[in-house]
Amino acid sequence: MGVFVTGVRPRWSDMDAFGHVNHANTVTLLEEARIELLFTEAARHGVKDMAEGMVVAKLVVEYVTPIVFTGEDIVVEMSVRELKSASFTLDYVVRGSREPNSPVVTKAETLMAPYNVTTARPRRLTEAERDFLAGWRAGGNGA
Repeated sequence: MGVFVTGVRPRWSDMDAFGHVNHANTVTLLEEARIELLFTEAARHGVKDMAEGMVVAKLVVEYVTPIVFTGEDIVVEMSVRELKSASFTLDYVVRGSREPNSPVVTKAETLMAPYNVTTARPRRLTEAERDFLAGWRAGGNGA
């Protein structure tokens, strides 16, 4: 499997003057999806350290087509591409609806770094974090 799939719901207030979700609000929707994987799903598997400190070191977004507010969820598919000792890259494919084969509206990637908020310094991934993330590698088994 290797792909974590979650839905996020754009809000009416996310739209801009052109009637589609504003680019900055798209980034917020990606963040909401990322929280589902790195905090909620990780905690469900007993991996709670990521919720204690994780920062975005790099963000790349490709806006394929506009996201239009419909009142329904958009679907965010995430997988881990690169897994290093102190960082990992998440890839995102965003689809405009839950319909099968819904068109891709956005592609993105974030370089994530674990962070110790107490010392205000980056840290290495724990073994449990690495194991959890390895399950979401593209082409992997998924947890």
